[in-house]
Amino acid sequence: MGEKRTAVELFQSALYKTNAAVIATEDLVLVVDPCWLPGEVERIRAHAEAIRNGRPVYLLFTHSDFDHILGWGAFPGASVIASESFAAKPGNEREKILEEIRAFDDGYYLDRDYPIAYPAVDHVISGDGAVLEIGGTRLVFYQSPGHNPDGLFTVVEPLGVWIAGDYLSDVEFPFIHADSRQYEESLAKVEPILGRHRVNLLIPGHGACTSDVDEIRRRRDRDIAYITRLRESVRAGDQAAIDALIDGYAYPRNMRDYHRKNQERIRGELGL
Repeated sequence: MGEKRTAVELFQSALYKTNAAVIATEDLVLVVDPCWLPGEVERIRAHAEAIRNGRPVYLLFTHSDFDHILGWGAFPGASVIASESFAAKPGNEREKILEEIRAFDDGYYLDRDYPIAYPAVDHVISGDGAVLEIGGTRLVFYQSPGHNPDGLFTVVEPLGVWIAGDYLSDVEFPFIHADSRQYEESLAKVEPILGRHRVNLLIPGHGACTSDVDEIRRRRDRDIAYITRLRESVRAGDQAAIDALIDGYAYPRNMRDYHRKNQERIRGELGL
């Protein structure tokens, strides 16, 4: 009696400030992107089990990058939620992702006590505004391709928690692994989402969470400006302007690599 039945517990990995979360409502326990290291995944699993108290466990994957799916096997029996594109990923692409997990674990002599496999999706989410209702909990979804092809925004109601995946980070500029125009289209959904939902907490895939709606908009505007200016500078062949776009970001050695990849992707999109 008197047990707290709603809570948001955040788990930020030591690697890349990657965020996982365990979100409890009266109706369910939602585990988001359990990652990275075996001990970190185990802490997430143990917390979810400790607070479960008979509630069903759902596992939400924001997208299929290997660092976000590698904890799936630690949650047998959980119902998996992901986008339609996530579920439809071809076998050769799934195997490439799994090989990235194996290479990561081999590279650091890591052992996991659960199998490595591509998640089987129980709740396939299509389109924008799709709703999954479990008791009094509503999960509202918006497709978010661009970072990769199968991203998914999720708003947990009535808590007002927006799970953004690899968007709206305070520590990263856009990492464009799929398509810059799609990335912009996903960012264009920020204002409609804020208009339809009372957002009390934004959880990005990497970096600091925020409860400040103005900060969410600042991150959106900064990311749109980055893509716009990068595209303009690539078209103009202005390497100095390209290089200057990431001045001030932390971890510059790593960021330069991702920035270079963005530059090459946009060059390809422009046919240069």
